[in-house]
Amino acid sequence: MRLRVKMTLGAVTLLALIFGICGSLLISASFDATLESERSSALRTYYSVQSTLQLANSISTQTDYNDIVEALSILESRDRELWDGVLLAGESGDLYRSGITPRSVDTEPGRCTVLYGESGDMRLLQISGALTANTSKLSLYIVRDITEAYRLRDKELATYRRLLVLTVALGAAGSWLMAALLTRPLTRLTRASRQIAAGDLTGRAAVRSGDELEDLANEFNAMAGRLEANIQELQEHARRQTEFMGSFAHELKNPMTSIIGYADLLRRRMLSEEEAQDAANYIFSEGRRLESLSIKLLDLLLLQKRDFELTPSSPAAIVAGVVRVMRPQLARSGVTLGYRAAPGRCMLEPDLVKSLLINLVDNARKAMEGAGAVFILSEMTPEGCRLSVTDNGRGIPEEEVSRITEAFYRVDKSRSRAQGGVGLGLALCDEIVRLHGGELIIRSVLGRGTIITAELKGGAAQDAETEDEP
Repeated sequence: MRLRVKMTLGAVTLLALIFGICGSLLISASFDATLESERSSALRTYYSVQSTLQLANSISTQTDYNDIVEALSILESRDRELWDGVLLAGESGDLYRSGITPRSVDTEPGRCTVLYGESGDMRLLQISGALTANTSKLSLYIVRDITEAYRLRDKELATYRRLLVLTVALGAAGSWLMAALLTRPLTRLTRASRQIAAGDLTGRAAVRSGDELEDLANEFNAMAGRLEANIQELQEHARRQTEFMGSFAHELKNPMTSIIGYADLLRRRMLSEEEAQDAANYIFSEGRRLESLSIKLLDLLLLQKRDFELTPSSPAAIVAGVVRVMRPQLARSGVTLGYRAAPGRCMLEPDLVKSLLINLVDNARKAMEGAGAVFILSEMTPEGCRLSVTDNGRGIPEEEVSRITEAFYRVDKSRSRAQGGVGLGLALCDEIVRLHGGELIIRSVLGRGTIITAELKGGAAQDAETEDEP
């Protein structure tokens, strides 16, 4: 059963109960008041008649009851609304009877009995009592027709029933309308949830009720927004995973095909010494590339699955060590390597930061068409340190900048493969920077060079002078 139906039924039931109970109590109270008024009027009439009869008996000189009967007759002739039936009975029989015949009951002087009864379609009120006349007991019965009181009550009940039906009908219509207005936000929420369940994550519930339902809708919309963002992130992650696996398979296929081909050539044919040397060199170079690929992949997996402990370290010392190792390699390619490092200590994982710098410098070297220059800048920040690697190489197209940290992604695939790259260097750098709570910022101008900045956050304090080396 829908909520609006439940609300309508509940409101109508409550309205019917309240209206029914209150109306019944009101009609019952009115009817009881009418009966009490009739009873009081009948008692006043009875006591008045009884007093008149006793007075007539006290001044009568006759031994029979003619004076009393005559007084009763005179009272009836003067006011026929005093009663609808009267009976005066003595010990030997009825003395006076008029109108509706009363029901015979035992009577005693000084005691009055009130009875309610029916006679056909009439409702009657009977007052019974006794008086003493000439030492004899006379029974006096007065009957009042109170059918009108019951008729008025029945009329009021009929009117009340019609009003009750009308009130319940109007209440049902009003309750249904009110329930529809109150549940409209829930209907919108249901529609939005069905839309999301059907796969449309853009579904939102537009509710402006200014109450708890609006708060619920806002929370629902916020939840739907977070769900949409998470689903999009998962889809993007799945897409990257698919690309990763495709790129990985491609990277393995080419060198393995070459290695198998040259190995088979060496196994099946007699080659000259020069041809054998070329085949062995190719197998060796492709094997080294596979080794580099496996090491990079292993490092990347380890970075994603392990927690590294950060220790107080000197970024300047790490930069200086990398420069000592990389400078001779770059010099053979006609590339100069310089640095400037601010002294200080911050929370780092030294080996990972060293790998970060080596990969950044190596990528800078690969960006050179020929001779060029690479410069490393290390600065201390309130949150840790900032490492920047600048080159004057070919640069990166603007549309490629956002993707170069993806695994196996290369801007110039033919040149990167020829230089021994597999597109994992910057992916490793990005993971290392994330482990240090920072971000990798890449700024590049096509044809002029690139600046890659690693913001590492771990807390730092300067404690020495700046060191420069060309």
